[in-house]
Amino acid sequence: MRFLILAHFQLFPTTQHPPPNTHYPTPNTQKIMFKSLRDSLKKTRQSVFGQIVNALGAGEIDEETWEDLEALLIQADMGVETTLFVVERLQNRVRDEGATQTDQLLALLKEELRAILVEPDDFSMEEPREITVVLVVGVNGSGKTTSIGKLANRYKQVGRNVVVVAGDTFRAAAIDQLKVWSERADVPIIAGSPGQDPAAMAYDGIRAARGRGYDLIFVDTAGRLHTKYNLMRELEKIYSVCQRSVHQAPHEVLLVIDAPTGQNALTQAKQFKQSVAVTGVILTKLDGTSKGGMVFSIYRDLGLPVRFVGTGEKLENITPFDPDQFINGLFDASEPARPQQEESLTEQESPPDESTADDQSKKRRWFSRS
Repeated sequence: MRFLILAHFQLFPTTQHPPPNTHYPTPNTQKIMFKSLRDSLKKTRQSVFGQIVNALGAGEIDEETWEDLEALLIQADMGVETTLFVVERLQNRVRDEGATQTDQLLALLKEELRAILVEPDDFSMEEPREITVVLVVGVNGSGKTTSIGKLANRYKQVGRNVVVVAGDTFRAAAIDQLKVWSERADVPIIAGSPGQDPAAMAYDGIRAARGRGYDLIFVDTAGRLHTKYNLMRELEKIYSVCQRSVHQAPHEVLLVIDAPTGQNALTQAKQFKQSVAVTGVILTKLDGTSKGGMVFSIYRDLGLPVRFVGTGEKLENITPFDPDQFINGLFDASEPARPQQEESLTEQESPPDESTADDQSKKRRWFSRS
């Protein structure tokens, strides 16, 4: 048998296609308990933005104010380019609006950071249609398989008829991991055998899912490094297959980014965006890092919206990204700030790339200024 459909509740469920104009209830309207975005920002808030609140609490704006602010924003992994952009904008506004006090500067900072988080277009994954195909991409270890399981569970809870397709056929372990998460989410999985052509698996999986009435399909892909040319070409083939299989598919291409990798992830994201027209980002492990400032680089440098944030290890620990809640969570003054501690080993394992080396060079130039 070419496909294996695993679901402990029913084999090949027979569900009718929903009418094309059916309105799907979105997860935002459901009373589902998810770990809050604010809680996931605890490390970033305590290590960096809490210090910004303290530094801009009271007093007059002077040269030291700008130096402290630049250093802290870079420390939050906002990136040198975005940091300098924000500081320049603030300096212009302080001059034009005649602000002199640091508490006024703090209010302006919140406004400028919020302005970077541009409201995205409508989320195509939640638009009513007969069948929606979502391609999920990212490197190994970013939390891609986990995110698929969490999203499958989330949308199943609000009435979508969800199925996952195991398009990562390069590793048997990848198929096994997706099976585990599909069982946890109580959704079926369509999988072939290891070594099968991934584009063919995607095609056959979409066809099988369509024939059995599923209206939301998550297609997993191999966790390939952005520097592997041949593997990126394979990803482009899967993207093309989705286009040919369903009208306007893939309707969303979600790139999973591991938050602890910080600025290193941006180079990866640029390559994925070039190859498969990424439409949004899932930011994972945000609760385990103080590098929450990278969200601003994702928006400004990549021009991509963050759609979901992973906030923990449990099945329900994924939440839609809310820009206002994010900004408020960064600057919540109810917790004391503390100096940034050394990041975990996971956050140090990412090899440096050209983008990071360039950023480091710019940091040295900045710190050398008097």
